Formats: sequence, structure tokens, C-alpha cells
Amino acid sequence: MPVRVVENNAPAQVSGNDPGNRSPLPPSSLLAAGQAFSGTQNVSNQQKEEAWRVNVQIQGIDLEHGYLCGTMEALNVPMADTPVITFWEGEIVDGKNYTFYTGKWEATREDDMRHWSKFPSFAPLQGQVESDGGRQLDLSNYPYIFMRWKEQYFVNVGTDCGLTIAGFYYVCFSCSDGSISGFYYDPNSSPFQKLELKTVNEGRSGFSFSSYELQ
Repeated sequence: MPVRVVENNAPAQVSGNDPGNRSPLPPSSLLAAGQAFSGTQNVSNQQKEEAWRVNVQIQGIDLEHGYLCGTMEALNVPMADTPVITFWEGEIVDGKNYTFYTGKWEATREDDMRHWSKFPSFAPLQGQVESDGGRQLDLSNYPYIFMRWKEQYFVNVGTDCGLTIAGFYYVCFSCSDGSISGFYYDPNSSPFQKLELKTVNEGRSGFSFSSYELQ
């Protein structure tokens, strides 16, 4: 939810099994409803360096359909008098429900490749993705889960708050330690704003969101 402006470890081997018989991605105890994450989003631009503290909580997840949703809270937004909370929905890249190619939200395949390639864990997959979007990849045992998160609406502020949710996040989740890294994409915002999150108390939120009812 940036301000609108104008301007390793080696991954495991990936197999190429038939996607028609593919099982959903394996559940991770660190990617589950109720799991909380905390970290920062770098929203720096050419004028100044800036980072916001960010909290994320998973509200629901459906691996069979490659879906998850949650809330994101930005705490130290300069133009806001209160923490800004948004509700987002996510697509899990599993080769069955969703591929690495976004196909919407003003993102071209070139945009997709520029963003996915910023994740070191994507490097072993890049050749196959460039070929067919990754439909032939079996990601069920891959130690990372790739996702897109799209903010749908502001929970506690109006659309005149000075922030935009027009874009979306390219996200990489580590199954081993639950860390999350991401990059925000919006043609009208500063490019490659980086999201960095760590798990908080293994599913027991170490922070508390204000009480807001999701519609």
C-alpha cells in the first residue's frame, strides 16, 4: 500500500511431472490461518528513504484452489493518523490454479519475469517459466512457495488516505523458516518496493490489530 507517485541456501531439485496428476502444495505449519508476520516495507523513492513497519496476518487458506487471504497493517504511515489496515487476497503459484504469469493488473510477462527473478529461489525455475509459465513444474516439494497478494480494500480508512492499493505484491515464502519477501508492482508507484517479514510466535500473534470487522 505505497504512496502513489509518478515517477541461501540452494533450493531443492525441481521435477517436471505431469501437471494433470499434481497434488496441492504441501501444507506448511508456518503458512496457515491465524499465522502472523511482522517486518518492513521499503517505500523509498528518488526524493527520500523511507520504510514502514508492517504486520500481516493470514485469515484463510485453501491450498486445493491456490487461494489465501489476510490483512496487512502499516504502522508508521506519515500521512495517516492511525495504522492503515487493508484486506488482501492471494494466488498461490502451483501450476494448476495459477502460474507465474499474472495476466492482469497491468502486469506483462516481462514485468513478471523482472520481479520473480529478484528472488534467488526462483533461479532454478526460470528457464521452464520462460517456456510455459511453469505449468510443467512440480512445485509440491519445493522449499519455497510463490504467491501474488492483491489488496482489495481499506479496512479502517477511506480511499482518500493518500495511499494506493492499485498494485499487487510478488511474494516468496520460505517453508523452512516462514520468512516472506516480496516486491510491490504498480506502474504508478516507485518500483520494486521490498516487503520483508518474519513469523511472529509461530501462529500466536505477538502484536494485535485494532478491532475492525471485515465486510
